[in-house]
Amino acid sequence: MRFALVWILNTIALLVVGYVYSGVQLQDWLSAAIAAIVLGLVNALIKPILVLLTLPVTLLTLGLFLLVINALLFWGVSEVVAGFHVDSFWAAFFGALLYSIFSWFLSKMLPDRR
Repeated sequence: MRFALVWILNTIALLVVGYVYSGVQLQDWLSAAIAAIVLGLVNALIKPILVLLTLPVTLLTLGLFLLVINALLFWGVSEVVAGFHVDSFWAAFFGALLYSIFSWFLSKMLPDRR
């Protein structure tokens, strides 16, 4: 049940990013839902490997390189999911940043697991 709620909230966050920021375009709510689940899978499966491989650069930049990794993954998902388009790297950078902020804010509305 919680998984479905988080997925719906992430879909809403992605729709808000598409509405607020012109660098990210979404065709409809279905493409947003598919993109949200693909983003979740990419963040769960591929991101930890990339973080481990780029650990020296991440330490050298005091963690700021994680923003670049997020942007590249966000941009990569937009290349895979039809109906979800990101204009450029910088659009992906700011889109991923907004998506993280909105999804964090919406996830705070969920009750605790206890």
